[in-house]
Amino acid sequence: MPNNKKNKSALKRLRTSKEDQIRNKSRRTTLKTVEKKFRTAIQEADAAKAGEIMQDYFSALDKTAKIGVIHPNKVANKKSQIAILMNSLKK
Repeated sequence: MPNNKKNKSALKRLRTSKEDQIRNKSRRTTLKTVEKKFRTAIQEADAAKAGEIMQDYFSALDKTAKIGVIHPNKVANKKSQIAILMNSLKK
């Protein structure tokens, strides 16, 4: 939507969409950070630490999907990937 709109609803929509974009970017960044922590724990072969981080990561994924930041199918795929990594660590 171009910025030259003059009606109040269009201006408000621009403003709120930018606020949502910033908020969603922050949530996605947080997810990436937690995933990186999990993957480093896997590389260090620390099962206890990885298990705790995995629970936090699953919770964060579910919350962002509930809000609508990421698609629920993507959450399912990520959870599957993480579970496979965790199982490979236990072997």
